Amino acid sequence: MARKYFGTDGIRGTANEGNMTAEVAMRVGMAAAKHFTRGDHQHRVVIGKDTRLSGYMLEPALASGFISLGMDVIMVGPMPTPAVAMLTRSLRADLGVMITASHNPFQDNGLKLFGPDGYKLSDEIELEIERRMDNGYADHLVPSAKLGRAQRLKNAVGRYMEFAKNTFPKHLRLDGLKIVVDCANGAAYRTAPSVLWELGAEVVAIGVSPNGRNINDKCGSTYPELICENVLLHNADIGIALDGDADRLIICDEKGQIIDGDQLMATVANYMKNTGKLNGDAVVTTIMSNIGLEKYLESIGIELIRTQVGDRYVVEAMREKKLNLGGEQSGHIVLSDFATTGDGLIAALQILSVLVTSGKPVSEICSLFTPYPQLLKNVRYAQGSDPLEQARVKAAILAGENRLNGCGRVVIRKSGTEPLIRVMAEGQDDKLITSVVNDIVATVEELSS
Repeated sequence: MARKYFGTDGIRGTANEGNMTAEVAMRVGMAAAKHFTRGDHQHRVVIGKDTRLSGYMLEPALASGFISLGMDVIMVGPMPTPAVAMLTRSLRADLGVMITASHNPFQDNGLKLFGPDGYKLSDEIELEIERRMDNGYADHLVPSAKLGRAQRLKNAVGRYMEFAKNTFPKHLRLDGLKIVVDCANGAAYRTAPSVLWELGAEVVAIGVSPNGRNINDKCGSTYPELICENVLLHNADIGIALDGDADRLIICDEKGQIIDGDQLMATVANYMKNTGKLNGDAVVTTIMSNIGLEKYLESIGIELIRTQVGDRYVVEAMREKKLNLGGEQSGHIVLSDFATTGDGLIAALQILSVLVTSGKPVSEICSLFTPYPQLLKNVRYAQGSDPLEQARVKAAILAGENRLNGCGRVVIRKSGTEPLIRVMAEGQDDKLITSVVNDIVATVEELSS
């Protein structure tokens, strides 16, 4: 069944347009409230948001939808996405909603939904909510005496900070470490610097002055140049860059070099295996992760299991196989011993625990394999079209695969959040993969123009 609202990570779009209006948000609230109303207890929902201006529009619209169907609303304000997932479970809520467009610019916004267990919703539940959204609610509105109530949870930040700190080994401290943390002017602008400081670090905080319009604006994990500059400027031991909703991170070593999610997974997987904490001697990642990661994990006796792109698919595979480590090259690291979704701060704390324990610099502990040359380019296409169904595009992809001749791979996919085709090739020959990607991109661009 084709999706009308939900993509790979909730609902996302340009604020106040299309699927991201107050009216749609209210219908999401009503549909989700109807789906998750089970039993005769007083139902409740946790609503968090990042720092986008449009959050002020979507938050009350969502709350109205839930309240009109008799559900109480607990608003926690600007908080990381994983904090909303955690609070949904902690407060015994029936569901949670995070208002965010993650790493996108401030003009966009989105809705991520969590079930009462703190996990993102399955495809089946999302499709059921879509069906309910378009079927009207005149027969479902509760009598005025049964309307829900709304309240703000004043200690939400403190609850999450204590939760995050408790994931760091009790016998370790960050004393003596200088850490630059870039919060992308987003959801973690209060929590991340405070947690790192309370654990003993000297903290240089940047991207902590949100104004509603500067989230992800030349800062955070999508603009790692800033964290690299500041690590060198302040002679820091490590740089931590989060995205707008703080569910993923990029690390910068003491030399100002970027370390992506694949290297972070290798580091954590090696540490967990050596300490007997890696379930099943396996790690889950997506089709986008580098072959170099796969070969490194294989060399130390760890299986790599791949899924389609999207951290919720990684989590689904982890739950199915009872594994406790997974993630994406983009920096979503899922540590299910602690959290139900990617958490940039908690992942950073695990890297810091390896750093403190080893006594070695980040450049050594987080460079465990040599990546295969890999190139990813995005091609924008017109809404409503499907370039991947065009015969010429299919032929260009096949030609690229044949040119790699078993010595690499081509991965082509649509973005689940934007009208983009993502074209990636990977192999041992840098010039060859560049040529393969450019040929496919040129074909898509020609047909989309």
